[in-house]
Amino acid sequence: MRDLVAGMRYLGRGVRWVAGHGRWWGFGLLPALVALVLYAGLLTVLGLYSGDLAAWATPFADGWGAPWQGLLRGLFVALLFAGGLTLSVLTFTAVTLLIGEPFYESLSERVEESEGGCPPGPDRPLWQEIAVALRDMVHVLLRAAGFGVLLFLLGFLPFVGQTVVPVVGFGVSGFFLAVELTTVAMQRRDVPVRERLRLLRGRRWLAVGFGTPLVLLFLIPFAAVVLMPGAVAGATLLVRELLPVEAEAGPAVVDGDEPDGRAAVPAAR
Repeated sequence: MRDLVAGMRYLGRGVRWVAGHGRWWGFGLLPALVALVLYAGLLTVLGLYSGDLAAWATPFADGWGAPWQGLLRGLFVALLFAGGLTLSVLTFTAVTLLIGEPFYESLSERVEESEGGCPPGPDRPLWQEIAVALRDMVHVLLRAAGFGVLLFLLGFLPFVGQTVVPVVGFGVSGFFLAVELTTVAMQRRDVPVRERLRLLRGRRWLAVGFGTPLVLLFLIPFAAVVLMPGAVAGATLLVRELLPVEAEAGPAVVDGDEPDGRAAVPAAR
């Protein structure tokens, strides 16, 4: 349980960091705003057609009388929309990180420098960094989707599906959200995606404590946009616990730094 609380503290520290460096907060909002417009459109379409999808997926209930047909299809719509929201939370983060890869890389570097030193990243061009991030995103989302399908099916179980499954679902979503958010700092350390998953499974309560509050907060309209920079900063601080920088420089002064995508001090080597 100590790790669970520690994960929440890393989230709080990340939000406090960007709150104290307002330019970086505003800088990190831009990719999230672009992603928000995209996802608002997709969720609107899902809401409009969820009833038709429920009827298409449950043809066996066409002859059922009231209230059973309505109850079954209402439950299907509720689970479908809940699954859509959960998937949106996970993919929103991944897509926002992909859109804003240069933005969040710069933000994460500033956080590390302010904490005493930033490890040198791999010497790859930007297009290759984005390609690696896209590949890793697909890998993580496929794993998350497997759990999502299982939890969706378990949601039809009486009582358990309405009580235990949602709690487990939020925890699983929180874990994978933490995996996504730590991608920036992990990729700088050239840690392969499978190794990232192994590291976070070894400290799963730390990851759940960090990611689950974000899953809940991201369900609030516009909260994901506002919190995204702080979430990246907090994930960077979390990675520094999992993989400490071996040789750290003195703390860098980042107040007043311009978000230009360049490191303010030499990276620790």
